[in-house]
Amino acid sequence: MLFSAPPEYEARAGVLPPSLGDIAAYNLGGGKLNLSEFNVSDIYAVFKTNLLSGALKRTFFDETYLPALPADKRVDTAQDKLWEEFNKTLTVKAPDIKNTPGYYEVTVELESPDLAAEWANLYVDMAEEKTEQEMQQNVRNEIAARTRVIERQIDTLLITAKKRREDRIVRLREALVVAEAVGMDAPQVVTSSDGDLTPFVDGNLMYIRGAKAIRAELAVLEKRENDDPFVNELRVLEKQLDFLEKIDVNPNDVSVFTLDSSVEIPETPVKPKKALILALGVIVGGILGVFAAFISSGFNSKKV
Repeated sequence: MLFSAPPEYEARAGVLPPSLGDIAAYNLGGGKLNLSEFNVSDIYAVFKTNLLSGALKRTFFDETYLPALPADKRVDTAQDKLWEEFNKTLTVKAPDIKNTPGYYEVTVELESPDLAAEWANLYVDMAEEKTEQEMQQNVRNEIAARTRVIERQIDTLLITAKKRREDRIVRLREALVVAEAVGMDAPQVVTSSDGDLTPFVDGNLMYIRGAKAIRAELAVLEKRENDDPFVNELRVLEKQLDFLEKIDVNPNDVSVFTLDSSVEIPETPVKPKKALILALGVIVGGILGVFAAFISSGFNSKKV
């Protein structure tokens, strides 16, 4: 039985957190547009969660492990038993959480060394793909939230600009009534001790500009259909919107983990440990032999 047991091979993939350069593409608009900036810990936490998640293991179990089993085993063996065997075949753990807390290993034990290496790689790739999808969605959510804020700012600015224009029209109409009432058609020369012309342009003395100038400004304001050129902050906000629309995180430009030890096809089986089993057999056999000798010796003494 010992020497007829098929050998099993173990393939390992080791992963560590990514570098700052690996995640830079996720923070393209962070400083300029007040987007949340992701750090290494944030992103690796998502990857680690996926790597350890039961959902990912279940997906691998359904899509990879079960189809690889013989048809009769899939049919005749209970699912919970197969799941138990699978969790012994593929494991994810931190071998030294105290000294290297960010280091995790994906281990696969199979009779086929090639398949063991392939599965270890595949599982890490699945965790990476799921993490990248989630991070891209996080970035899109950040962009969408910031876009909504800027769009509301633009709407507010345009509404305010329209109201200011309407208010200006009302004041100009009243100033025109006053200017016509006093017979002031041309602007009057005005002086101000402090140089402030606000009362003559926007305030109570606006009529001094003269009916002709007031009518001209009124005609322009009443015909204006677009206030955009007169909103100072508008172009800055539109530029920010344009930048947000162009942010596109290419998966090829980022990495959510660092592959510390790449998977190699194992050459030496880890099971069964024949030398160890033989050594233990010799030791146990010797102990049993000595014990049997003592029993035999005691039994012979009683006969004499």
